[in-house]
Amino acid sequence: MIDFRSDTVTRPSKAMRTAMANAEVGDDVYGDDPTVNELEFWAAKRHGFASAMFCSSGTQANLLALMAHCQRGDEYLCGQQAHNYKFEGGGAAILASIQPQPIDNENDGTLCFKKLTAAIKPDDAHFARTTLLSIENTINGKVLPLSYMAEARDFTTRNNLALHLDGARVYNAASALNVDITEICQYVDSMSICLSKGLGAPIGSLLLGSEALIKSAKRWRKVVGGGMRQAGIIAAAAKIALEENPAKLQQDHDNAKYLATALNRLPEVSVNLSHVETNMVFATFAETIDITNLVTKLKNKNILVSTANPMRLVTHLDISQTDIDCFIQQLTNVLNANTKA
Repeated sequence: MIDFRSDTVTRPSKAMRTAMANAEVGDDVYGDDPTVNELEFWAAKRHGFASAMFCSSGTQANLLALMAHCQRGDEYLCGQQAHNYKFEGGGAAILASIQPQPIDNENDGTLCFKKLTAAIKPDDAHFARTTLLSIENTINGKVLPLSYMAEARDFTTRNNLALHLDGARVYNAASALNVDITEICQYVDSMSICLSKGLGAPIGSLLLGSEALIKSAKRWRKVVGGGMRQAGIIAAAAKIALEENPAKLQQDHDNAKYLATALNRLPEVSVNLSHVETNMVFATFAETIDITNLVTKLKNKNILVSTANPMRLVTHLDISQTDIDCFIQQLTNVLNANTKA
């Protein structure tokens, strides 16, 4: 099966499976799992933070960051397209009584600092307290420049706000910018990293921050049911993902450009090539195309894509150029059959 729906569908490598089978484990809620402890210590040092916490998912890591930064009745600024606002079930509001204040993302994925400034609430009992800015890198496959990260740091410092980075695909950003990951990390107070997307681990995310923030987040992790026991089994694979797979992300980016270029040759499909910065391609199909039918026919050919227009196609460890060629051929056949019909 060739799966373009997301980079979350990657399968663990043989080395990961071996490491999982042989992992030394303990009870992580007690802090006794040596493999988890090693991962957290290594990750904190690698990314330039004082502490780290292993979580079951990126959604959980982001939620715990918000809960550690904010109190009940506080608000955080974010983008309208931010994952922790739009795609994480409203967890901050539902579980933590934290109010999101979304701002329209600019075309490049950034947030306008003038708009952010206008959204900060006065110190008045009528308003939620604005305490945090949350940004995302990458966002919809777009990379925030280092200059923007520096501006975000200056903005939050001037306005006495903390700065959280949803870094689900932050290693994609570092690869696209051709910089070490610490060049991005240096600007933020906390950061989440998803290990089960392009990095290829089967499960897990990291939250990185100060010792005080991670101590608070660990308490909230327990409260929301996120405490894990012999989690070293999955932490072992996560460590391999962080050590070995960042170097492979550029191939995913190259494949995304290859895919976008091939799609653009089809008369019924349009892709803005300038928007393909990492491993995501957004393809717009002609209005005459029945997307649901197209998705079904491709699935019958062992190709999985999302039912949407524009359609997001994501390249990852388990997608090769041969797979892309196969997809383009099958897509062409489906489109030609639609035209004849």
